[in-house]
Amino acid sequence: MKKFNLFKEIITVDKSALLNAINSSKIFAIDIYGEIKEAPFNNKEILIYQGQPEKVHKIENALGKNYQLVEDRDRVLIKAFANWQELIGLNTPRASYDDTTADGVAEFSSSALEDIGWHATEFNISYRALVEVLEERCEGIMYCIEQEDPYQFSGLGFLSDDAEAKEVLFKYCQEHIKELLENDPDFKRDELTSDELEAAEFFNL
Repeated sequence: MKKFNLFKEIITVDKSALLNAINSSKIFAIDIYGEIKEAPFNNKEILIYQGQPEKVHKIENALGKNYQLVEDRDRVLIKAFANWQELIGLNTPRASYDDTTADGVAEFSSSALEDIGWHATEFNISYRALVEVLEERCEGIMYCIEQEDPYQFSGLGFLSDDAEAKEVLFKYCQEHIKELLENDPDFKRDELTSDELEAAEFFNL
């Protein structure tokens, strides 16, 4: 997965397209690629703005105080990190997982991935471990704010292909749990709890 860090990213929008959207008096959105989107928005959109601004004399005031806008000929450059809290609420319903709280990832939005996560916990495989596998091996976007000093991170994960993610995660858990069953004295097959047995069967073990 690729990171889209709002602390660093400048979103470039076509100036005429933005002005047309503002003057339309309709709700519109801007995605992370600088594309203007009209409602209804699809379930894979990752947005840096959504609203229905009033017509303004100065374009730098168009999106509100939490956005920095700079006009550059036929483009408008946007920095949106100051509006992160609102963007969490805007984008969470479409995210594959939420990593914006101190507690970390607690569930997946996909029922297929959540089934894997739920059963994996019986063998002490954490959601954090699963997320690290997804971020390393799958296509998608980690939409976040991240800074180094002092370190701060908050993000939403968007997987490009849920079927691919399911296959990758299932295989990872299957291999890890198989190793535990063969080598870990805490997970002897004839001493597994009913929940652990159910989880092992889920992973075809």
